[in-house]
This record gives sequence, structure tokens and C-alpha cells, in this order.
Amino acid sequence: MCGIFAIFSRDGEPIPPQFLNGSKHSLRELAYRQSGKQRHRGPDSTGVHVIPSDGVAMVHERLRIVGVAMGDQPFISEDGNLVLVANGEIYNYLELAADIAKRRGTYKPKSDCHVILELYQDYGADLLQYITGMFAFALYDRRTKEVLIARDPFGIIPMYVGEDKAGNLWVSSEMKCLVDTCPKVETFTPGEARFGKVGELKTCWTFQQPWIKEVPNQPCNLALLRSIFESAVRSHLHCDVHFGALLSGGVDSSLVASIATKIMRERDPNYRLKTFSVGLRDAPDFKAARHVAKYIDSDHKEIIFEIDEALDGIRDIVYHLETYDVTTVRCSLPMLLLARYIKSTGIKMILSGEGADEIFGGYLYFHKAPNYKDFHEELVKRVQQLHLSDCLRANKVAMAKGVELRVPFLDTGFVNHVMQIRPEDKIPGPLNQYGGEQQKRLEKFILRAAFADNYLPDDVLWRQKEQFSDGVGYDWIDSIRRVATGHVTDEEFAGAALRFPFNTPTTKEAYYYRSIFAEQFPGESAARTVVRWVPRLDWGCPEDPSGRAQAVHQVHKD
Repeated sequence: MCGIFAIFSRDGEPIPPQFLNGSKHSLRELAYRQSGKQRHRGPDSTGVHVIPSDGVAMVHERLRIVGVAMGDQPFISEDGNLVLVANGEIYNYLELAADIAKRRGTYKPKSDCHVILELYQDYGADLLQYITGMFAFALYDRRTKEVLIARDPFGIIPMYVGEDKAGNLWVSSEMKCLVDTCPKVETFTPGEARFGKVGELKTCWTFQQPWIKEVPNQPCNLALLRSIFESAVRSHLHCDVHFGALLSGGVDSSLVASIATKIMRERDPNYRLKTFSVGLRDAPDFKAARHVAKYIDSDHKEIIFEIDEALDGIRDIVYHLETYDVTTVRCSLPMLLLARYIKSTGIKMILSGEGADEIFGGYLYFHKAPNYKDFHEELVKRVQQLHLSDCLRANKVAMAKGVELRVPFLDTGFVNHVMQIRPEDKIPGPLNQYGGEQQKRLEKFILRAAFADNYLPDDVLWRQKEQFSDGVGYDWIDSIRRVATGHVTDEEFAGAALRFPFNTPTTKEAYYYRSIFAEQFPGESAARTVVRWVPRLDWGCPEDPSGRAQAVHQVHKD
């Protein structure tokens, strides 16, 4: 995983010096400097390619994971006409490379993302039909002066686009590279590709599936569910560097770690996966994580943090996240400390369990769903907003320390399978048809039932959902709420609607994060890239996003 940055002239001609943030900067200098604000995403190398005659500059900040020796970008076609900067992992690249080799007689990819360049030569913008993975990329075709930009279906990889005062197009992995040069910035839509000349880009591909608009009626097949998820985890293990797994003690991360261990032991029976947990000394997650680590015999490490240590990073985390959403800020600070430790061990790729709650209905407020239709529609909404919450947090926090985070639950094929399962098989509470009374009430039941065969200890497999910001220690949320609230006076909060007419903060804690964000990312355009994560108030849920605020929450004690 890496960082990408590009500037494309509005008319395919050289950009006049007065439009380059001052005549003292060349196009190359400006691009290198602006991309430097996200250089943490690619600590291993920086590649720059500039076409002054076309007003094009493309920069790649690389974290070497696959194709370590040959995969530095930007990639340039043999004839020099195509230039690509890509961020992410193409999980089916070996199959694609084999198909390309059949058509051409020979082909050896420089890395997984290199197949994008080759597929464009064969299929043009239609290449999006063939690739599977997490990705965001920008491709420039010198022959036609056309641009292709695209993002994966669920927005696992971040991407922003901006327009400067001269109408030039800017593309970046992180918004911080754009806000001081582009009055207009926007989050690039997940599951979309745009193609054409600057100023004339048209949507040429969108991710479309029946479950997005229709309530599915497919019964759950537990054996098939297990098989498809095992395949998803297997596809996410391909890399050329050391990797590990996050282990919170919840069912999602625990299953990923368990399955990855089983797969790696097919080649090495003595393999021990490196696993990591983070929390306060009394964190509810620690006991469960230790139990899983012992059960799967992983090489486990607990990172214990102090509250003040995490609170020190509030301003830093808002800068890295590029959001003021309360629940995202709360859970990201402990994760930032964890990512820093993981990087210090030499590990560059980590597996995680993000996405399961959105596709299976794992959040505790889903117990309040009034019927199957509303339940499914809320799942669809959560999946479509993953790029604004869980994916945003997971990617940006890990990449703040130069660590790639992979999320097997968001494998495109697996998401499509799970989202096509009828809601009556997934909804928590008394409407669920499976199991005894206790299991009947539990969220994500079918996921647990599919792996109820020696994958995890029973007390972990059937453990109630504990949201990450709660699981690291109940004192954490209480402390960060108290500290954030203490920074805002009654007078300031009374004027919240006047200062922030859009997305007006409803608590002092939210006001504090919004104030920090406004200093770092000024302008309404930047503020509009944020959508707050809030449970369904119309279902009778409290506004506070903490799982502890939900009536069905059970206190976990060490």
C-alpha cells in the first residue's frame, strides 16, 4: 500500500507558472512538495514523473509489500505513452498476469498493481471489470490526453480529488495534499471510475449488485459461507514481507487470525502468526485475546497504554484521519499507538477484522431493527459508508506509521455473498431462526455458526460484540469525552450552529474535534467530506456511538 498524487492540466497544455502556487516552483517541485504531506504512507521510496508539455505530474510514495525489487512507481508503458500511479493490492493479479501472458506470449508483472497498466492496453477503461482487490489509481494516456481514475468498491483505499482556481485536476490519497491549493475538494466515490479529458471526465464504471437495491431472499449455507471466507483470507496472505494480525479478542479479528494460522501451517506446521492487542491494563479485550492467542498458538504481544499517553495525540489523530467524527477519533488513538509499535517490530502488513459488523449486522444497535427490510437497508447504508468510518480509520491510522492493513471481510466476492443472504438469517434478536435462546439473541450468528468447529474457543466464538473504543478499556471513552468537553466553554458551544452551520456538533466533545479539524482543513468543502457515525435514532437508539450506550450491552470483566 502506498500514497498517490497527481496534477493534470485542465487543457492538456503546460501549466503557467502563476498557477503553480507561485512562480518560484516548477511543476515537479510543487508536486513533490504537496505529496510530501502524505509521505508517511510510502516510507520506502518516492517516485516522480512529470510531463511538462502536457501539464502532468504524478508522484508515488511507496511502501514495498509485493514485488519489492521491481515495483517502484510510477509505472510507464514500454512506449512511454501510459503512466500509472496506484495504491492498494490487486489480489487476483497472478491469474490476470497468466491471462496476459497467454495473449502476448510472455509477461512478468513488476508487482500486483502493474497489471492495471497492461490491462488498460488491452481493454481501456473496461479493465475495472477484471480486477479484484483494494485500490485507488490514476492513469494518464499521453496519446489522447485522457485520464482514468478509479477506487475499489468499498473505499478500503482512500482517494480525494480537487480542482484549483485554474481548473486543473488534483488527485491524492489524502486530503491534506489538496486543501491549501484547491478551493474545491471531494471524496472520490468508492466503486466508481471516471474517464476522459480533464473537465470532461465521465463515469465509466460503477460497482452494481442486486443487494444494493433489493432485499435478498437467499438462505444461508453455513458450509459455503465458511469456504468463501477461507478463500478470502487465503487471497489476502500474499505478500513478500513479514506480516501479522490484529487480535482484539472479538470474533472478527480472532477468526481472521485463526484461519490465517491454519493456512500458513499448510506449508510450515510450526508457523506462529504474530498477533497484537492494545488496551488499558483492565481492557475487556485482553482476556479474550490471550485465550485466542493460546488456542491458535500465536506469537502474541499486548500493548498497554496510559490514558494521558493516548490523549496527547488528539490533534495528531484528527490530522491523520481527516475527519471530526466522534466514534472514529475515539477508537483511532489507541490504534495509532498500536500501529507505531507494530512498525517498530519490522512488520509491514497486518490483517484485521474490519467490515464484518457492516455486512453481518454486528453493531449492538441492530437489535433495535424493526423489521427485515429496515435491517437490510441499514446494512447497505453501512457498507456504502465504510469509506467514511471503519475503512478510513483502519487505512489512515495504519498508514500514518507506514503499515499496510488488509481486511479479508471486505473481499469483494465475500461481501457479495454475505449481502445476498436473506436478512432473517442475519438479524439479531428473537426473529433469528437459528440456535437456542442465548445464541438466538447474538449478533453475527451465522458467522459464528459457520466456524463452530475448532476454529476458536467457545467463549470467544459466542462473545458479544464489544466495539473497539470500549474494548480497549471502559475508562478510555469516559476520559476522552471528559478531556475534550473541558476544552469547550458553554459560550462557545452555544454558538456552535453559527460557527459550524453544516454538520453542527451536538456535544462539546464533537465541537472540540470539529474545531481542530477546521484549523487543519479549512473551508466548507473539506468539512463536507465528513459524515458522522451515529446509530439509528429513529429506532430509539441513543446518539452516543459507544456500544455501552446500547441497552443490550453486556459488561465484560477480566
